[in-house]
Amino acid sequence: MSKHNLKKIGPCTYVLPQEGGMKVPGLIIASEQLLEGIDIEQPLEQVRNVAFLPGIVGYSIAMPDIHWGYGFPIGGVAAMDAETGVISPGGVGYDINCGVRLAIVPELFSSITAHAKQDLIQRVFQFVPSGVGRGHRGGQTLSEGDYNQLLKMGARWSVDRGFGFPSDLDHTESNGRIEGADPKAISSDAKLRGRDQLGSIGSGNHFVEIGEVEKIYLPAIAESWGVKEGLTYVLIHSGSRGFGHQVCQDALNSFVRQGYAEGLPDKQLVAAPIHSPAGQQYFGAMAAAANFAFNNRQHILHEVRQAFAQVLHIKPEEVRLIYDVCHNIAKFETHIIDGKGRKLCVHRKGATRAYGPGAEELSPLFQKTGQPVLVPGDMARASHLMVGLGNPLTWCSSCHGAGRARSRVKSMAAWKGRDMIHHMSSQGVTVLATSKRTIAEEMPDAYKDVDEVVQAVQEAGLANMVARLKPYLVIKG
Repeated sequence: MSKHNLKKIGPCTYVLPQEGGMKVPGLIIASEQLLEGIDIEQPLEQVRNVAFLPGIVGYSIAMPDIHWGYGFPIGGVAAMDAETGVISPGGVGYDINCGVRLAIVPELFSSITAHAKQDLIQRVFQFVPSGVGRGHRGGQTLSEGDYNQLLKMGARWSVDRGFGFPSDLDHTESNGRIEGADPKAISSDAKLRGRDQLGSIGSGNHFVEIGEVEKIYLPAIAESWGVKEGLTYVLIHSGSRGFGHQVCQDALNSFVRQGYAEGLPDKQLVAAPIHSPAGQQYFGAMAAAANFAFNNRQHILHEVRQAFAQVLHIKPEEVRLIYDVCHNIAKFETHIIDGKGRKLCVHRKGATRAYGPGAEELSPLFQKTGQPVLVPGDMARASHLMVGLGNPLTWCSSCHGAGRARSRVKSMAAWKGRDMIHHMSSQGVTVLATSKRTIAEEMPDAYKDVDEVVQAVQEAGLANMVARLKPYLVIKG
């Protein structure tokens, strides 16, 4: 499958023609520059393969941050008819409800002294565990009763226990709760892996990032959200940790055993009918893992707020959550097809929901403006805050980040023997991590230029840029 097969149908919008067993065409959102600069062949093959899934409607979609993933490409979107379609664990990913949370601090970043900045990042590093296997800093473990409640309640479980404020829920996708969670669908292995991991970022590309709102593109929307040039921001990227990973693996094993991979071009796409017992069990478990992740990011923000209170004497309630978005999820949504509302199961794997103004699920503030879309870049250049436009072509979806331009192995090889901490410091960025390997895997040149990615998203009409965020203090796993 080659990029030469693509046919341009609009600004930064290309169709991959339907052929063979494809049930729908592919749709690629990217600029010509991005298509030329990445190894696109294998991800395009995955876009093609996803189009074979039963019940898929519209297109098999890829965002400009596309890169190779398990079954589905990362940056992939696929909507299935809720009655006749399938649900695929590979279309959600191992880190169920991996997502991003943005908060704004009422303090100009430039007014914080160098000493206070170092104290702040050290305090956050102390309060928010990072790295493989690292769990809650207080050693808190979840009981069976805790699990049964938090998996059903979502982030409200944490807010009710003092880890945040009720207003946080209005600024979280789906109010921090995916309906349909079934604690009985969760294995003891998954519960064991997650029991002490609330409030931790994990490893890989997860992080806590603190920096400055560098530039405002849409002043009216930014002002309505309370985002001003020069203010300090906090960006949190984490998911469901070992809990969600085990939920995914359990479902994949079960689906393969039941023969659901037969007839597909790639067994990693294994998918069960949504209304089958297997499909229902996976959705119940996935929703539970998503609710675990909402709680995880809620706890992390709580700890970050404590750090700001201790170092800069800023009250926790003044560190305002702007929004929290999922980017590894399957959700039931109603979209207009041929003039009629149709219920779909929308898989977004490395893609972000981007509802426009008037969307009923959004809280009143965001119904006026459209949904905030959070696009982290790399730890040196930038991240972006955007606003969704509700484009029906992509089922109201946008990109989720910069996307990898170089594999972790290649990035490690490129930085072997080099002083990465000094290099990042020369860029004005302080990096703390539990593993130098993680830093090597996550160096900025391992990623595409996020400015190019969001420009393609804007030109394609999926979301508009609201603010550019510049990182200065970064914690990695």
